[in-house]
Amino acid sequence: MSTFKKLFQQTFIYGLATVLPRMLSFLLVPLYTHVLPKEEYGEISVIFAYFVLFNVILAYGMETAFFRFYNKKENSEEVLSTAGWSLVGSSLLFFLVAFVARDLIAQITNIPLEYINLALWILLLDALVIIPFTWLRAAEKPMRYAVIKIFNVAINLGLNVFFLLYLKDLAEGNTFFQRLYIPNFEISYIFISNLVASAVTLLLMLPFYFKINFSFSKKLWKSMISYAFPVLIAGIAFSVNEVFDRIMLDYLLPQDIARAEIGAYAACYKLALFMTLFATAFRLGIEPFFFSHASSKNAQQTYALITNYFVVFGSLILVTVVVFADFLKQYLIQNDSYWEAMHIVPLILLANLFLGIYHNLSVWYKITDRTRFGGYISVVGAVVTIVLNIILIPIISYTGSAIATLAAYGIMMILSYFYGKKYYPIPYNLKKIGGYLSLSILFSILSFYAFRGNYFIGITLLIIFFGTVFFSEKKQLLKIIQS
Repeated sequence: MSTFKKLFQQTFIYGLATVLPRMLSFLLVPLYTHVLPKEEYGEISVIFAYFVLFNVILAYGMETAFFRFYNKKENSEEVLSTAGWSLVGSSLLFFLVAFVARDLIAQITNIPLEYINLALWILLLDALVIIPFTWLRAAEKPMRYAVIKIFNVAINLGLNVFFLLYLKDLAEGNTFFQRLYIPNFEISYIFISNLVASAVTLLLMLPFYFKINFSFSKKLWKSMISYAFPVLIAGIAFSVNEVFDRIMLDYLLPQDIARAEIGAYAACYKLALFMTLFATAFRLGIEPFFFSHASSKNAQQTYALITNYFVVFGSLILVTVVVFADFLKQYLIQNDSYWEAMHIVPLILLANLFLGIYHNLSVWYKITDRTRFGGYISVVGAVVTIVLNIILIPIISYTGSAIATLAAYGIMMILSYFYGKKYYPIPYNLKKIGGYLSLSILFSILSFYAFRGNYFIGITLLIIFFGTVFFSEKKQLLKIIQS
């Protein structure tokens, strides 16, 4: 049970590093939806969609490659320096090329040039801390990782609140604040806040670059790139599944309504953040664990048990958020003009649960060095996303995007299971996992689509589900808690 104790300790700390900062940033949603009209929030959502895509490209799978090669202790310092300087060189090259072509980028994306300039600096600063943060995880320094991550988002949140809520009033009676305040500058203030937070984070991580030497192994770099390339393809495909729908909505919907539709969709999408937070925290804790325990005696049985508990907790989150979705929207999205997209919330929650299960199932191709399969599966998901968005957006707008996301993650989950069964069999308890999933989906449908607003029925269904899980898992849960 000591293995599980360590796993849950690290997952808890990485969870704090992920959940607390994102809960702070969660507060930005009511702030943005209160201050900005749907059109402007839609524009921000499109820009952040590009952020997600280019963050993946700038990392190019080196984070996962670092974990794989760093665990081979005989060359850990060489891995550290090679990966670090690789990211520095590629990030600077990207910045220079993009800065020269920024006018063309603005024209293609229909994003104002001033936002492009700020976005390029943010992308550069964020890319330069990828390997330092990865090293903290590999070296099992979760507390330092957590503190810096939380500090980053606290600065971002604080500056957003200052610029959007207080600066205008302060500028009325103070010369200093008058110099800072610019009317109708809200979107730029949002990106300036992000830029300052990223700059401070890089400053905090600079000691990392003084620790590594200036060696660069071309042979090792080629091996790492070979391992990382399928991860890059998978990452691009994941970003397509995660955020490309905003970009496609921007191109496929009529120009006069596109960004307002995107604003409503993106705001209601945020209610799925509870599932995303859980899945992300779990993945951050579990990924180093998968690699470090790959050679242990009962690895497959351990992985199966971990996936079972992921489905247990993920299903509980699904039913809980669906039951209380209309209650939560009043605090998260205070402007009721955004509520038109609430019907997509259960679809997005379930989609993110499928994605989390996929991440757990993906252990087979990571520890067997078959990362190309991750690329294949993710590309299939991306193709499903793109094709369904092209077909459905002109007919049912963002509802089609939600359906496409659910279909893509569901197909990826199924494909990973069947390929894993062939190359690295893990004894998953399909009867139990399928039972939890089916029951949680049924209760979610009943609560949201059949008895929406009836909290008596919704809470009753939630209690029944909690009771079912408790009596089914009581013995194992008590052992883990006692340890």
